[in-house]
Amino acid sequence: MAVKIVTPLTDETVAQLKAGDDVRISGVIYTARDAAHKRLVNLIKEGEELPLDIRGQVIYYVGPTPAKPGKAIGSAGPTTSYRMDSYAPLLMEHGLKGMIGKGMRSRVVKDAMVKYKAVYFAAIGGAGALLAKSVKASELVAYEDLGPEAIMKLTVEDFPCVVVNDIYGNDLYEEGVRKYRIG
Repeated sequence: MAVKIVTPLTDETVAQLKAGDDVRISGVIYTARDAAHKRLVNLIKEGEELPLDIRGQVIYYVGPTPAKPGKAIGSAGPTTSYRMDSYAPLLMEHGLKGMIGKGMRSRVVKDAMVKYKAVYFAAIGGAGALLAKSVKASELVAYEDLGPEAIMKLTVEDFPCVVVNDIYGNDLYEEGVRKYRIG
């Protein structure tokens, strides 16, 4: 049975999540990929205000396709997360609580998740059209010049994902390898 959570996330919410949990997210999540992450981190380093308050928020690593008439968003499948690894720790330090993408995270990012109480969720790659059905509304927030990689505010209902890395240092990918290793 899926764990239902609502954004923004709190320390109490992320403390309940464990690697391997099937989760359904409702509320607001934000989109951002590497170019947007670079801009956010540069703003932090320059002491400037961010175009969104990231405290308690979830960032989905996605560059959605244009919406068809009557739809909130086009296909919205996850992108490979490691491209955001050099930026994620600083964002977590400033309050980011969740990230959604696909693939493994670096040791530095996993350590930052433990230190700052954040979680990493995986969404199913190749299922962008299906994932888009959970998006009820979308709104441009910042960096329109980045096209599909602009930061967007998505209102989601029961967005499906799985906890890969939790605040306790657990990693679903590593556990899976151990569990099924032969010999």
